Amino acid sequence: MDTVSNAVHYVFLAAAACFVIGLHLMNHPRTARRGNTLSAGAMAVAIGGTVWLVVHESRITSTGWLVLVSGGLVGASLGLWAAREVKMTDMPQLVSIFNAVGGGAAAVIAVNDLLQADHPAALGARVSLPGALSIVIGAVTFSGSLVAAGKLQGLVSGSPVVFPGARLLNVLLPASFAVGTVWLVLAPDSSTALCGLVVVALLFGVTMVLPIGGADMPVVIALLNAFTGSAVAMAGFVLNETALIIAGMLVSSSGGILTKLMADAMNRSIMNIVIGGFGTGDSAPAAVGADGAPAQVRAISVDDVAIQLAYARKVIFVPGYGLAAAQAQHELGDLAKLLTEHGVDVSYAVHPVAGRMPGHMNVLLAEANVPYTQLKEMDEVNPEFPQADVALVIGANDVTNPIARRPGNAISGMPILDVDKAKSVVVIKRSMGHGYAGVDNELYTDPKTGMFFTDAKKGLTELKAAVGEFVG
Repeated sequence: MDTVSNAVHYVFLAAAACFVIGLHLMNHPRTARRGNTLSAGAMAVAIGGTVWLVVHESRITSTGWLVLVSGGLVGASLGLWAAREVKMTDMPQLVSIFNAVGGGAAAVIAVNDLLQADHPAALGARVSLPGALSIVIGAVTFSGSLVAAGKLQGLVSGSPVVFPGARLLNVLLPASFAVGTVWLVLAPDSSTALCGLVVVALLFGVTMVLPIGGADMPVVIALLNAFTGSAVAMAGFVLNETALIIAGMLVSSSGGILTKLMADAMNRSIMNIVIGGFGTGDSAPAAVGADGAPAQVRAISVDDVAIQLAYARKVIFVPGYGLAAAQAQHELGDLAKLLTEHGVDVSYAVHPVAGRMPGHMNVLLAEANVPYTQLKEMDEVNPEFPQADVALVIGANDVTNPIARRPGNAISGMPILDVDKAKSVVVIKRSMGHGYAGVDNELYTDPKTGMFFTDAKKGLTELKAAVGEFVG
């Protein structure tokens, strides 16, 4: 290895170190932006180092240059467009597409390396085994992430899609690509084994995600993110690139930890989530009481809510997907700022699985420049609800449902925000529709709960104006 090659590999190692530091900085809201910038810069340096190495080793033709430059321009343009134009409500879909692209790229790298080998039959297990694993994991991630994005976008039903024999198929397919992996390791030059492995893995990605309901999408996104990291790490072993291995394992391990945390927040096992069948998708049934009669709810006006907020000492906001759907995070931030200036103690209760992806509410509120010190996780904020004069729920459903404390229903045992323990509860919703778990929320029929039926953005704008009159 010559001087230039050595220098480039040191650059790769430095980039990998920056990935580790960047991930550590993302642990806290105060340093998360810096960590993201550092990681993005390290990736840019790694890409530049790769191009430098390719040019130095004269391994690229004029056609290769065209593909390289075109790919870079298209990718950079799409990334810049997505960062500027994609709405926060569509961010989960975008993350799923990123997962698909990462997993698919890892699978393509492994396929290309096996096909372009000088003596494929002579490839040892050191290359063929991680290559086969990269193909399997990457292809599963690619097709599974596209299905997840389709569910989130509404192109595929958010309800569990189950067909006769689906459970059996989801057992046979993994067994099939386990056999295919062994076959490809023993015969790396077998095009039948290679093509079969790709097809079976792609099919399993579809059949794995289809039966999973919308309620589990935050966990699925984290799981597929972990899959992407594993596929990239395997591709790093194929290419013998340490930086790629490190980056992939960072994504895999952090995604795996996040998946476990998200599953725990729903009081469900990862296996139970993957088996699927939970969640019906958003719909709007009529709430009923215990005797089957229509449940009584108390509708209130904007002035009713404004008076409560203006004269409260402590207010806890509970954001949910409805806030994201209405793009009302800025209006909520403005209302909270007005209350804070009036001397009200304001905080935000953030449930781990609120929204459609991990950290959805945190990202949404950060976009509105909400002070990170006001954001409180479930374990921290739950003891504060009994002291809260008003708990204002904006579009959160399943994560506030008191029936989770009782056995015998779809969300039994799921840790929830103790909103019903506040002195007064206000819920901003457009209708009595339930969340993805498919069960009615008993919080809405609690005597101390007032339902403010309106679009979140319109309602919060009206509330800010009304509160301003009372405190002005």
